[in-house]
Amino acid sequence: MPNYVMVVDQRRCVGCMACIAACKAENEVPPAHFRTRVIEKVEGKFPELRMEHRSELCMHCDNPPCVYNCPTRASYKDDETGMVLLDPDRCVGCKACIAACPYDVRYTNPKTGVVDKCTFCSHRVVAGQQPACATTCVGQSRIFGDLDDPNSDVSRALAKNPSETLLKSAGTEPRVFYINKFGTPK
Repeated sequence: MPNYVMVVDQRRCVGCMACIAACKAENEVPPAHFRTRVIEKVEGKFPELRMEHRSELCMHCDNPPCVYNCPTRASYKDDETGMVLLDPDRCVGCKACIAACPYDVRYTNPKTGVVDKCTFCSHRVVAGQQPACATTCVGQSRIFGDLDDPNSDVSRALAKNPSETLLKSAGTEPRVFYINKFGTPK
């Protein structure tokens, strides 16, 4: 059984937003909503300014509060892939999962009334493909794969580089890792 994770190498992100465009096209994300986003972070004072881009998406947590707070079990953790997914037929749009997510990466689709979020493009992954955002990333900053495979790109990237996860104190055990340009993400 694979242990899918994503590594975001912030040193390679150029802020082109191709990941966002690919995600929106692949998953028919409505205007003004996003399954993934790129945040620009600027630190310091002139002339010593530093800027980095941080991609944010569902963290596919091992301890997902969205799943535990969903009253209809529409949000669930897939036993075979480890991905946190949504069953739109079970979602009643109550937004409990949105409130429970400490990463603020879920939204209600205005056309369907159902909550939506990044799925690591699970439909592509089960077909042996990479998520759309990873295949489109011009800087190759998004790396996706099986963490339990020591020869996978994600395993090699994490073995060679120090990494962090967001909101470690939340106890969610996220499956998205960041190789940071300027230290620990805030």
